[in-house]
Amino acid sequence: MRSGREVPVDDLAAWVSARVCVERRYVLGIAGPPAAGKSTLAQNLAAAMTAAQAIPAEIAPMDGFHKTSAELDAVGARHRKGQPDTFDVAGFVARLKQLREAPLGERVSWPIYDRGLHDPVPDAITFAQQRVAVVEGNYLLLDQPGWSEVRSHLDEVWYLDAEEGVIERRLTDRHLLGGKTSEQARMKIVDSDMPNARLIAGTRDRADMVLRETAGNYLICRVR
Repeated sequence: MRSGREVPVDDLAAWVSARVCVERRYVLGIAGPPAAGKSTLAQNLAAAMTAAQAIPAEIAPMDGFHKTSAELDAVGARHRKGQPDTFDVAGFVARLKQLREAPLGERVSWPIYDRGLHDPVPDAITFAQQRVAVVEGNYLLLDQPGWSEVRSHLDEVWYLDAEEGVIERRLTDRHLLGGKTSEQARMKIVDSDMPNARLIAGTRDRADMVLRETAGNYLICRVR
C-alpha cells in the first residue's frame, strides 16, 4: 500500500491476507472516532477476507465491553457512556489476549453491544476456526492506564479518519434513530461524543495505517 492511493476494500483484504499467520489467529485493529465508519469497514473487510481471500474472518467489536447501564447508574455515570472509563478495559484486554493466543479451533466467545437494549450482550459471537479477527473500537491506541495494554495484543492497527462535520452529522442521525430528541442528541454530541472524538484523534499517529472513506473506497493517508 502506498500513501495517496484510493483503494477498494478488496485490496485491503488482500493486504491483510498476505500477513496472516499459519500458527495462530491474526488480529487486526481498526481504531478511530465515533461514527467514522469503523463498523462498516470491519464488516466489509471481514466479508472480503472470507469470500475473496478464502480466509475465515470475524468482527470483534470493542463496544461489547461497555459497562452495563446498571453499573454506570450505580456511580452516576450513565450520561458519560462511551468515555474511556465507562468500559471494562481489563475484561477487554483479557479477552483480546485469549483471542490472539487461543489455538485455532478452540472456542473463544465475544460480547456485542445492543443499541436497542443499550447494554452489552455476553457471548454473542464465537470464534473458533476464524483465522482473522477484526477488532474495531475507539480506544485501541489510547495511551492511558489499562488501555495502553491493548496494542500489544494487536498485530496491526489502522486508524479510520473523518472530518468533524461528518462525525457530527452521523452522530446526530444515530442518536435520533436511537430515540433521543434533537436537544438530547445535541447535548450528547457536545458534552461527550466530540470531546471523545478529539481525544481519539490524538492517537492517530500511533496507527500503522491511516485511512479515510471516499465514496465507498478508502484513501490511504499514511502507511508506517
